[in-house]
Amino acid sequence: MARAAIPGGLTWRPAIVAATRVETATARTLVLDVDGWTGHLPGQHIDVRLTAPDGYTAQRSYSISSAPEPGRLEVTVQAVTDGEVSPYLVDVAGPGDQLEIRGPLGGWFVRRPADPRPALLIGGGSGVAPLVSMVRAATAPTRLLYSTRSPSDELFRADLAAAAAADDARVAVTHVYTRVAPPGWPNPPRRLDADTLARVAWPHDANVVAFVCGPTAFVETVADLLVDTGHNPANIRTERFGPSRG
Repeated sequence: MARAAIPGGLTWRPAIVAATRVETATARTLVLDVDGWTGHLPGQHIDVRLTAPDGYTAQRSYSISSAPEPGRLEVTVQAVTDGEVSPYLVDVAGPGDQLEIRGPLGGWFVRRPADPRPALLIGGGSGVAPLVSMVRAATAPTRLLYSTRSPSDELFRADLAAAAAADDARVAVTHVYTRVAPPGWPNPPRRLDADTLARVAWPHDANVVAFVCGPTAFVETVADLLVDTGHNPANIRTERFGPSRG
């Protein structure tokens, strides 16, 4: 995933795996304790570096999925077939293991606490991870539209249900299933389209900031839909992974 770094946080430092949580059959959340960690902005990421006994290193970037907290952060990793880092983080790493990280990184795709605007968050697959950090830290009205292939692919199921059920009604969550829907689901499986977006999004003149994260084709399609319905491109922030469309 292409990301821009901001000053600070560029020194590699140790992180200890404090706990892990299974999210799906191929995804896991790692809770990391980091000495001197002062927190992050929702939407930021870290780089993780692994070093083999022969000195070979591999590093990848992962979005932070937890709310800002001193000394601790969480990353949620989806295993990539033939990957060099994600299979270890998903299948091997356990409490007490040490990783190297640097961060927090990123200054564009971030939700700043002082921003009073309503936030429209649209995630595809594992692209929901940085958006969940925004949900967990939300202080303004927030709507999350989350597209997955099936219920078995959903990340953060319990956390999102709890956020949507909170008494303050600050967060609303809408699911879209593209291949298999839960039994009794009111809508057939389909890709996120203009009709679904229109039901969830605030009007384009409501001074909304939108964050869109997921595979490249998904992000470009959703951004186009937002612009086509009148949303100001300057208020649409995107983060994507995979090759560019075309």
